[in-house]
Amino acid sequence: MADAHASDGRVRPLVIEPGHSFESVTGSISEIVLTQKPTKGWFLGLTIGFALLMGLLLAIMNLLVTGIGIWGNNVPVGWAFDIINFVWWIGIGHAGTLISAILLLFRQQWRTSINRFAEAMTLFAVACAALFPLLHTGRPWLSAFWLFPYPNTMGLWPQFRSPLIWDVFAVSTYATVSAMFWFVGLIPDLATLRDRATSPVQRTIYGALAMGWRGSAMHWQRYETAYLLLAGLSTPLVLSVHTVVSFDFSVSQLPGWHATVFPPYFVAGAIYSGFAMVLTLAIPLRKFYKLTDFITMHHIHNMAKVMLVTGLIVSYGYMNEAFFAWYSGNNFEQFMMKNRMFGPYGWAYWLLISINAGVVQLFWFRKVRDNIGLLFVLSIVVNIGMWLERFVIIVTSLHRDFLPSSWAMYYPTRWDFTMYFGTIGLFVSLLFLFIRFLPMISIFEMRTMVPEAKVHDEKLEAL
Repeated sequence: MADAHASDGRVRPLVIEPGHSFESVTGSISEIVLTQKPTKGWFLGLTIGFALLMGLLLAIMNLLVTGIGIWGNNVPVGWAFDIINFVWWIGIGHAGTLISAILLLFRQQWRTSINRFAEAMTLFAVACAALFPLLHTGRPWLSAFWLFPYPNTMGLWPQFRSPLIWDVFAVSTYATVSAMFWFVGLIPDLATLRDRATSPVQRTIYGALAMGWRGSAMHWQRYETAYLLLAGLSTPLVLSVHTVVSFDFSVSQLPGWHATVFPPYFVAGAIYSGFAMVLTLAIPLRKFYKLTDFITMHHIHNMAKVMLVTGLIVSYGYMNEAFFAWYSGNNFEQFMMKNRMFGPYGWAYWLLISINAGVVQLFWFRKVRDNIGLLFVLSIVVNIGMWLERFVIIVTSLHRDFLPSSWAMYYPTRWDFTMYFGTIGLFVSLLFLFIRFLPMISIFEMRTMVPEAKVHDEKLEAL
């Protein structure tokens, strides 16, 4: 069943399948954490993630001992896999805060089933992203010493007019507010787990994390105030963080980067890749944990539609880049665009156009949006395309400098790939631990969706 009838006869999509009560919602979600034993699939996923994570630790150890020469970075391609992956991970982290904050402020009820693990995804993605600029500076215990604004005998201060410094403040603020938003939303559910746990260890841990929550009227009033305030703080951050990331490129004078379209184009791309990752996570979770009653086809359709809209904005950005290069009459911009299309990395450019501007058109068709398996594959393909977009923007704009004598090809080394796949391992490991020890769907918010919670609303509508 995909629809329900409102009291005025209108048909509205379901955000929870019928037949559920307060108790069934609480039991279905909490038992995944409290009573269900980890499946073989869970152990397999965690093992794969942990193995990749060990590769990341090995790569970092080698990097700190040897230096960034183990990467493929060269002159003129000083920014490569490290910044590509930084921007890619930051983009993936955007959907969680958008789903939680902006859709909350717009009173979109369909967010309730997916906001919890989307918020967790945001935190894990930002943690992966933060590794790259920290390690890109070289040996952090030496380089980071000069990055913090404090008085020193050398009289050296960070360049506050640099967008690289703006990045530090934007990303750290985003991570802090997102973590607070996620934890505040968890508090009522932690209290539920505390009250339903049978193990003394579980009761102690969840009780400490619940911070004395009793569900009193005062607690709910303070909770709703704090939650709404954090949602209001998070909303501009969704737009500002990737805008500031785009400034790393657009405020430069480099052909291919110096474009005013970058801020909205980067934000749309971030939401596009972020929702693709939410779909990548939601589809297997709803299947293997039997959550189809809570993550319905209405949620899947809405996420596909958001991807369609943001994908079209990204496609418009691609057209603008080509048009600006032609219309500017600037020889360097035109050469850059021709090199991007037909140079040695032309395969990456046309592949990303095929994926991000071509594949997205499939979301127009309801048959595609109804095909769960196809949507899962397309969500992975979209994130591959968005990674290629960052590769093309960075590498093809750098590898052929203003002087032909400065031209050089960039080839990633095995350590570049090890670090990249290692961060995927970190993300997967954190995600599997999260779904094992914390409720992946908000219990108390789903309880507000059942008919028992709508009794007073229906009486008011009748009046």
